[in-house]
Amino acid sequence: MNDYLIKALGYNGQVRAYSAATTETVSEAQRKHYTWPTASAALGRTMTAALMLGAMLKDDEKLTVRIEGGGPLGAILVDANAKGEVRGFVTQPQTHLDLNEQGKLDVSGAVGKCGMLTVTKDIGMRDYFTGQVPLVSGEIGEDFTYYLAKSEQVPSSVAVGVLVNPDNTIQASGGFIIQMLPGATEETISTVEEHLKQIAPVSQMIRDGLTPEEILRKVFGQDDFQILERIPVRFTCKCSKERFSSALISLGKKEIEEIIATEGQAEAQCHFCNETYHFSREELEELKDQARDC
Repeated sequence: MNDYLIKALGYNGQVRAYSAATTETVSEAQRKHYTWPTASAALGRTMTAALMLGAMLKDDEKLTVRIEGGGPLGAILVDANAKGEVRGFVTQPQTHLDLNEQGKLDVSGAVGKCGMLTVTKDIGMRDYFTGQVPLVSGEIGEDFTYYLAKSEQVPSSVAVGVLVNPDNTIQASGGFIIQMLPGATEETISTVEEHLKQIAPVSQMIRDGLTPEEILRKVFGQDDFQILERIPVRFTCKCSKERFSSALISLGKKEIEEIIATEGQAEAQCHFCNETYHFSREELEELKDQARDC
């Protein structure tokens, strides 16, 4: 099944929902960064949540999620947009801890609990919108639930999960966001809350072959919901040698001359996708000619 997410309305427009299957997308991130299981789970959960937040945007709008909890994993940084494109990395990709007391990957221990979750949105205006909340658990899903309630004032339930195989590959990844809209009745809220208590973990449902639509049927407890949109999702990085060339040019002539004198060449690596770009002495000389004196 190719990765995708859906937007939907349920209970006669009282509930808004997003549901995503992200196994291949997270697998691509795992391969690019060689993440170990706990790091894979933390990064995959964050990427999945960011994709669903991105689906709330429009057109060319995009967002960046940063999680810093003080744990051994370091920072998690993820970019996503309204088109289902996402990229991300963790500071220490080879992070893996013993299983927690529930026998699951100890994401909270790796992320840490003493820190912040920050979401910065670029909606095409001069200033960016930034929302920030303290981490409540480091488990990612609970932290995004708190973010939506406190920063965006939308009562929500966020579930994200990643299952990792013994060989470090990704077995299943996905998530959902359920949001109560103004006018939702107490009966609807109670019904959805009861279903959320009873359903299996989202990663298990993905592993068992459930589609995003079937996951929402489990959440809603009924087939009567309206799908508004289906969006393919994928790991996408728009880095290029041209972009790194521009960055080198911006350093100025003196800095490039120093690189030529000391190294004779240069390499630049994208943090998001690990792609490495090599610049020969001749290429650096050409960039120096385009740079400013200062």
